[in-house]
Amino acid sequence: RMAAAPPSYCFVAFPPCSKDGLVVFGKNSARPRDEVQEVVYFAAAAHDPGSKVECTYIEIEQVPKTHAVVLSRPSWLWGAEMGANEHGVCVANEAIVTREPASESEALLGMDLVRLGLERGATAKEALDVIVALLEEHGQGGNYYEDGNSCHTFQSAFLIVDRNEAWVLETSGKYWAAEKITEGVKCICNQLSLTTKIDAEHPELRSYVRSQGWWNGDSDFNFSEVFSLGEDHLACCSGRESLEKQGGDVSAQAMIDVLRDKDSGVCVDSESFLTTASIVSVLPQDPSFPCVHYFTGTPDPSRSIFKPFIFVDDVKLVPKVQSPSFGNDDPAKKIPRFQEKPDRRHELYKAHEWARSLLENDQDKGQKLMRIMLDLEKQGLEAMEDILTRTEVLDPAEVVDLFYDCVDTELKFFK
Repeated sequence: RMAAAPPSYCFVAFPPCSKDGLVVFGKNSARPRDEVQEVVYFAAAAHDPGSKVECTYIEIEQVPKTHAVVLSRPSWLWGAEMGANEHGVCVANEAIVTREPASESEALLGMDLVRLGLERGATAKEALDVIVALLEEHGQGGNYYEDGNSCHTFQSAFLIVDRNEAWVLETSGKYWAAEKITEGVKCICNQLSLTTKIDAEHPELRSYVRSQGWWNGDSDFNFSEVFSLGEDHLACCSGRESLEKQGGDVSAQAMIDVLRDKDSGVCVDSESFLTTASIVSVLPQDPSFPCVHYFTGTPDPSRSIFKPFIFVDDVKLVPKVQSPSFGNDDPAKKIPRFQEKPDRRHELYKAHEWARSLLENDQDKGQKLMRIMLDLEKQGLEAMEDILTRTEVLDPAEVVDLFYDCVDTELKFFK
């Protein structure tokens, strides 16, 4: 039996489940416990004809123009676990296991496809089209973990969201199916979830599965049943009920609360895996309002705080949540790969490690620190609420340092 996929959770809530005409998106990224995630911003850019882009394992053709993106990513790879672009598109991925073994040959990783979709798609549907075209052209494969001893490979699922709609995209090799969502709450986790409601698919999907003997062509085509190993696809998202219970009030705070919930299993803290970073995005359906993206940049959302980021020109970079760069000396870039593991911790991660040990070893001081932290987070949430409810247009100068200042304040508290 193949290795279990890391149990990440992705959510989206649309009106009428979410409040005030907002689309709310969230993800907990479950990864190997000691992996560091960084939060990085790349400005929009124009590229010369014929130029290439170096992804985690392979080089592909670059496009003439890439959008500005903010990403939360394991710092050894090129792509991302989750992120957003300047057009209010958010993408997150899930590693999944299907009856088709995932390829060990180095190709695009699911995480590379997250970033490529964001850099090249101005709407959720455009990002979906980008991802499936690249999947067709280059395939997916290669090690999901920074591990020189064994190759961990998975297929990919994606939640792709913009101000108007979301797409759940599930893949196996280059084959795929997708469902469009415009209302209610949707959760995806590390299992297939698409059944018979399929709004777009690989043109040869059905003939392929018939040729494999996985579907006879007579019964309803059920993607999860056809591609799952055994009865895997039945149980999924425990967090969905908590969001549905909000009854029309899903807000950034409600999404954060769901991501922090260890009892439901949404916040993973197990022997093998930890929620190493989290994101919550608020996308107003009215395009005259800005989208707000909250990142932790540190592990375990129940002990981290969500800090807001808004896209504006010349947004201030935040080196304190960026891991050190090792350039071409990076063991992830040398063949054979991952022969050693450099220290990838960024400044916020190191400070957070200290705070976590305080929480574990000195209850009183730890509790006090956590209260200060949550108060800081609340101030950020309230300031953003104000921006999303006022009538005058946002002055970019007001938020150009927003994420930088939040990280800086958090670091000061730790010191």
